[in-house]
Amino acid sequence: MKEIIVDTLLDVLKLLPFLFVAFLIMEYIEHKISEKSKSKISKSGKFGPFFGSLLGAIPQCGFSVMATNLYATRIITIGTLISIFLSTSDEMLPILISNGAKAGVIFKILLIKILIGMVIGFLIDFILRKKNESKKNYEIKDFCLDHHCDCEHSIWKSTIKHTINIILFVMVITFLLNIGFYYLGKENIGRLFLKDSFIGPFISSLIGLIPNCASSVILTELYLNNVVSLASCISGLLTGSGVALLVLFKVNKNKKENGIIVLTLYLIGALSGVLIQIVESLL
Repeated sequence: MKEIIVDTLLDVLKLLPFLFVAFLIMEYIEHKISEKSKSKISKSGKFGPFFGSLLGAIPQCGFSVMATNLYATRIITIGTLISIFLSTSDEMLPILISNGAKAGVIFKILLIKILIGMVIGFLIDFILRKKNESKKNYEIKDFCLDHHCDCEHSIWKSTIKHTINIILFVMVITFLLNIGFYYLGKENIGRLFLKDSFIGPFISSLIGLIPNCASSVILTELYLNNVVSLASCISGLLTGSGVALLVLFKVNKNKKENGIIVLTLYLIGALSGVLIQIVESLL
């Protein structure tokens, strides 16, 4: 146990400076472009899925939450909302960067998420183009402040708070993974997630639906430790949108519609993973 604790602390300490720098950059980007992003999305009209999938890939604090509020007031379309949910990277990017993942791998994951989000978003809006989704706009409280990193404060304060929150969570996850690796072995854990099976993406997609940064951290860590395949990792990352799903059920009164959105995300994530697995097996 002593060895596991020491290894966990060393792993976390190695990540700390990289996470801090990564979040500092993310916070700077967010404070500079968040309002422009909101304006761009709300005015994008039928091109919403294009801009949504691109902007959703930027790991901004509460961007998917902001999009949820915009959808609840019908400022953006359901296709745009889905495209943002699918491309949202949450904590994936800083975790990959801080672990020294290859630039090619990071770019591949981001590109796949963006393209899937974009294509699915346009497809959904095309199918529902005749449906009248307009509703009277109403004011909705900004939930980003309740669930993320106090974006109204300084960049430094937001960065420190976000870094502490994530590093503590990563420490817990790393500790549990190290225990699992030590007593069970990576191969046995991989079997639990059915790493080499087409069922794997369906399991990962369920994990991705956890309304918290936990899902992206867990899936990214499991992928980096070669416990889940790239296809399964992407499946979970596609369905992961942080706390946005919680906010969706809070601000959007149509519960049936919310359920359909969740089911759509799950199926897209799982089937995309299966497709990626098939393509990889053929290459």
